[in-house]
Amino acid sequence: MTIRPQAPVRRALVSVSDKTGIVEFARALTGLGVSILSTGGTYRALREAGVEAQEISDYTGFPEIMHGRVKTLHPRVHGGILALRDEGSHRAAMAEHGIEGIDLVVVNLYPFEATVAKEGVSRAEAVEQIDIGGPTMVRSAAKNHAHVGIVTDPADYGRVADELKAAGGALSEGLRRELALKAFQATARYDAAISAWLHGQEVADERADSRFPASFALAGLRASELRYGENPHQQAAFYRLPGATEPSVAGAEVLNGKTLSYNNLVDLDAALGLAKEFAGPFVAVTKHNNPCGAAAADTLEQALEHAWAGDPLSAFGSVLACTRPVNLASAEFLVSENRFVEAIVAPSFDDDAFELLTKKPKWGKSVRLLACGPFGPDARDAEALEMKPLVGGFLLQTRDLAAETDAELSTPTKAAPTDDQLAALLFAAKVCKHVKSNAIVLATGTRVLGVGAGQMSRVDAVRLAVHKAGDEVNGSVLASDAFFPFPDGPEAAMESGVAALLQPGGSVRDDAVVEACDARGVPMVFTGLRHFRH
Repeated sequence: MTIRPQAPVRRALVSVSDKTGIVEFARALTGLGVSILSTGGTYRALREAGVEAQEISDYTGFPEIMHGRVKTLHPRVHGGILALRDEGSHRAAMAEHGIEGIDLVVVNLYPFEATVAKEGVSRAEAVEQIDIGGPTMVRSAAKNHAHVGIVTDPADYGRVADELKAAGGALSEGLRRELALKAFQATARYDAAISAWLHGQEVADERADSRFPASFALAGLRASELRYGENPHQQAAFYRLPGATEPSVAGAEVLNGKTLSYNNLVDLDAALGLAKEFAGPFVAVTKHNNPCGAAAADTLEQALEHAWAGDPLSAFGSVLACTRPVNLASAEFLVSENRFVEAIVAPSFDDDAFELLTKKPKWGKSVRLLACGPFGPDARDAEALEMKPLVGGFLLQTRDLAAETDAELSTPTKAAPTDDQLAALLFAAKVCKHVKSNAIVLATGTRVLGVGAGQMSRVDAVRLAVHKAGDEVNGSVLASDAFFPFPDGPEAAMESGVAALLQPGGSVRDDAVVEACDARGVPMVFTGLRHFRH
């Protein structure tokens, strides 16, 4: 590859919405003899700080008009950015039209994502934050990166200034290429955010022809590269979605512990998804993307103790999601009797609980503690879509936020569940929704006793859940994520002592299943709501 020698940067165009560090960077540029063109608020900020700059309208000979909507869309601007310095006809056109070369473009864009994240923002306010001149300059400079540097991130000001100083005012081809890639990533992310928001508005106004856009773009920001993926031979990275407001693992503050792994993140996301089903004190104990224990109680420490008891063997090395700040009593339970978890996500951690978890041998250096802020069922974003990648494509779907209620249940059996059984069934159904299908959950009260997850036959899922529940299965209730295709599943449960069952119904053999329950006098309720989770 031929490395083209780069001429020194003599003129920079500086126009930024986020003015973090811009005065210092511009001062460094002028100190290197770089002339600065600037616009609007950026120009005023530079001049007030005593940094010499020329206003763009003075350079173009054309005033900013329409409240600043039109200011940089001018041939003297884009000609100066796009001109190929080693092309004779381009140099001739520059000389003929009085176009000066612009060697460095420093631009970041209007805060569209921050604007639409505000409560009650109007469509007009949002549209006004769609930047036109900024992305155009960014794309122009990035296209011509063989000759022009483009800086879109204030975090890059320091190294750009350092390289200019070290290289006699020039930028290396390697850095220009890197900055150009970053610039196109920034505009792609910006356009994706605008497209998604506008489509969401059309859906909300019932004007869209589909809940799903004709073109879907997902643009994340790389938060970190991970040591490896699901397995050591796989590479992986963690990305955040800008503008996401729902409390999440992606947005949580990591307070302590080793670097999060791919599997930690997957398990924590699954645990937190289950915890968001509950408004009161609740703990989800998750292992391999499935809850092995879960419980609701009057206090967090009670919920934790009951959740751990659901499957103590699997709970070791699990991850936890808590709906309340982790308190000292909960921390004391965790660090006793050789217990250990990989990570905990919670709204926050009380000071004394944090101190115990981070100073206790075995725990302190290892356990990851994540604070995600308060959350509950109402914190979930019902408009967000779930994506599942396939080779050569991907699937989109709305989130499964539906939950069974008393009013939606029907009882096809002769026996009806008691009030206590019904409450336990509804609790088990919420947990079952977060178990990999085929899924069976056994519970008593608001405590999970056993889980049958990811089985290829539903009767095997029942047998696994019964095995996990052990002696406590007698008198328990059962929730199934989908209908029973044969009576064998309910029969296996009832033979073990299950006292009430919940399922969606809808099988061609529903009558046979109901007859099997009636033969034993066991109530079964239908929900009409399936919760497959593949």
